[in-house]
Formats: sequence, C-alpha cells, structure tokens
Amino acid sequence: MAFNYGQFVSGGVGKQLATTLGLPRPTKLRRHKLGASLVPGEVLVAGHGDAPVAERVRHLLSEAGVKVATSPSTSVAGVVLDLTAIETPADLETLRGVVGPALKTLAPTGRVIVIGRPPESATSVAQAAARRAVEGIVRSIGKEMRGGGTANTVLVAEGADAGVDATVRFLLSGRSAYVSAQVFHVAKPVADIAAPADWDLPLAGKVAVVTGAVRGIGAAIADTLARDGATIIAVDVPQAGGPLAEVANRLGGTALQLDVTAEDAGAKIVEHAKARHGGFDIVVHNAGITRDKLLANTEADRWDSVLQVNLLSILRMNEALIPAINDGGHIVNVSSIAGIAGNRGQTNYAASKAGVIGMTQSLAADKTVVKKGITVNAVAPGFIETEMTAKVPFATREVGRLMNSLSQGGQPVDVAETIGFFAWDANRGVTGNVVRVCGQMLMGA
Repeated sequence: MAFNYGQFVSGGVGKQLATTLGLPRPTKLRRHKLGASLVPGEVLVAGHGDAPVAERVRHLLSEAGVKVATSPSTSVAGVVLDLTAIETPADLETLRGVVGPALKTLAPTGRVIVIGRPPESATSVAQAAARRAVEGIVRSIGKEMRGGGTANTVLVAEGADAGVDATVRFLLSGRSAYVSAQVFHVAKPVADIAAPADWDLPLAGKVAVVTGAVRGIGAAIADTLARDGATIIAVDVPQAGGPLAEVANRLGGTALQLDVTAEDAGAKIVEHAKARHGGFDIVVHNAGITRDKLLANTEADRWDSVLQVNLLSILRMNEALIPAINDGGHIVNVSSIAGIAGNRGQTNYAASKAGVIGMTQSLAADKTVVKKGITVNAVAPGFIETEMTAKVPFATREVGRLMNSLSQGGQPVDVAETIGFFAWDANRGVTGNVVRVCGQMLMGA
C-alpha cells in the first residue's frame, strides 16, 4: 500500500509524532450529503454601513433553516461579512473587528465569506484601494484557517445583488469543501435566475453532456450531476466503450463513443442529444490528456496531440454546440492549476489549459452566447487524488498533497461539485469566472 501522510498522522504513533513536532494534520473536510443542513451551526452575518447584501443573506439562511448569530461570542459555523458599502481603506477596520474575533470561535470546517464590489467600478482611488484590499485580506485569512476551514471573496456588481444567493449557498455548503481563497464575480444575470424547487436536486430536468466521462474527474462529474437531477450524456473515446456504457447505464443516461478531435464531433453530440433527449442544457468539456516532457525535448506530434484534445477540439465542438444548446444553458470548461502557474515538463499541457481560461473569458462575453443566456465558466483543479496522481513519484505526490492550506489532496467530487454549481439556473449572474479547486494551493494566484 502506498504511503499516505494524511492517514499516517490521523492516529496512533503518527498522530503523536505530528503533535510533538508540530507537523500539519489534515482535517476531514465537510462535504455535501443529501438531506444535510446547509451549514452545521449558526452563521454570523454582519456588514459595514447599510450592508444591503447582508440582509439578503439573513433571509437566505432563514429560509434554509439556519440560525443567524449576531455576535461571535459563541461558536459559529460560518461568517458572512458585507463590505459592499466601504469607501476607504479605513473602513476595513470593520473586517478586522468582525472576522478577527470570529476566527477564535469558528467551528471546524468553518466558512468565511466576504462580499464586496469590483474594484474596477470604484468611484474614487481610495475606494478602489479598499475594494482591492479585501481580496488580499481574504487570501491571507485562508492561510490562517484551521480545522479544514475555507475563506472566499464574492464581488457583486452594482445592481446584481439578487444573483448572490446561489454563490453564498455554495460557499457555505459542503459542496465547496476544497475551494478556498477564490474570488467569485457576480454580475447582472444573462438570463432569469431560477431557484430550484429542491436544493438537493438543483439540476432536475436538465440534460448534461460530459466529455471524458469514463474515469477520474470525468466519472465524478457525471455522478455528481446525475445525483443533482441531470440526465447524463456520457462521452468518451471508442476504446473505452465498455466502461462508458457502464457509466451511462448506472446513471440512467446514454453513452456516446466519440473522438473529440474529430471534425464532426460537435455535430455528433448535437445529433445524439436531440435524438435521444430532445436537446441539452449543460456541456462540460472535461476530456483531456497529458504528454509530459521538457520543452527542449518535446516533439511536434507530442505538442500537437495535447493542444488538439485539450483546446482545439473544444473550439471546434463549440461551433456546433453553442447554436444548439438550449437557451439559458451552461458551459463549463476544465482547466488546470498548470494553466495558471505553469509546471515543469508540461509546457504543452499548460498552454492548452491557459488557452481554456482565455477561451472561457472571451466566450462568456460573446454577443451570441450572451443573447442566448448561456453562462460560461471554468474550474482549475489543483492536486486531486486520481489514478494518475497515484502514479506520481512518492516525494512529489506527498508535496503535492501538503502544499496547500488544507494540507491534503482534493477528491474528484470536489471538482465535480464546483462544476455542478456553475450549471445551476440559480447562478446565471456568474459567468466568465475561473475558480481554482485546489485547497488554496501554494502556487499560482
């Protein structure tokens, strides 16, 4: 059995050794369970000035059956602070005065969410400085959190407060277990916001296309979207036909054997979706490969194969998928931390995943996409425990697991939960976002 640091220090001699030497001890993260409370305890909600978003959050929590705390004098499970009304850096004292004491009583796997306005829409230099400072503070809080807690920033555009509810709900819940120190941007919705009848089934009635669905993160995406109510079209290469059929049958969906690099791949997905399901609402571009080598030793075919599968295939498929996807649909692309921070021996992979980010941000602003009410977002996984990472050399693997604020690798379901969140109709004010699912990995921004 391969050595696992997290398991070693969780009990017995390993626990004693970690305590004596002051070594990090990963906490079991709080992940989503059907029927569970949104958050296991009270949530402190506060704000600066008139704090209009704070009132929305209090209403959201009341409807979810969560008690709202008025002070951090007792243990709380989360803190939501509304700083949308700050004017100068001096106003940041509110953050220190509220969050600082609350961290002392925050329960394990607690959540800190700070809500502000985008710096680029500030009306003065001082206000821009204050708004931008929030991000630096929250990223630092993420590195101070203990017990599997997370801290995130939500920037809400003027006039878009109604779109914040879904993001707050996601960040308070167990769905966001491995998401920390991220900035979520909420703008005016591209289509009408529609809250689900049942928050345990936020994708009920939707049809979702998932590429690379046979194993690892792709299989977790298919499982999670199906759990949340979606009908799955599982797509993977013909060589994986048997396992692909098993995935589709298990989830009550359909399988499509397809090489995503084929010129007609997008057209075939559209044809299958319309013939078998009457159309589709969600597309998750997850299929990807690695062909690692130092750039000095990278051959043209090794370079091209990665770009073809990971990036160029998506661009080609979208030419057919975007006109055909149902209005108000959602496209989610899988990028990587390598596309943000780079990685030795992965110039081709980093190029493809950085390209996915550029494509995501540009496509979200495309006039045709906006007119159809489609959201486009991306996730960038960090160290996720898969068959691939299990084959990484021991030392590299353990460093990858520990070099983040949660001191552990993430699970495929963590990536899948964030993708599911991006596919909510309640979330139509969130588009063009790139969110790292990395436990605040200590590389990249």
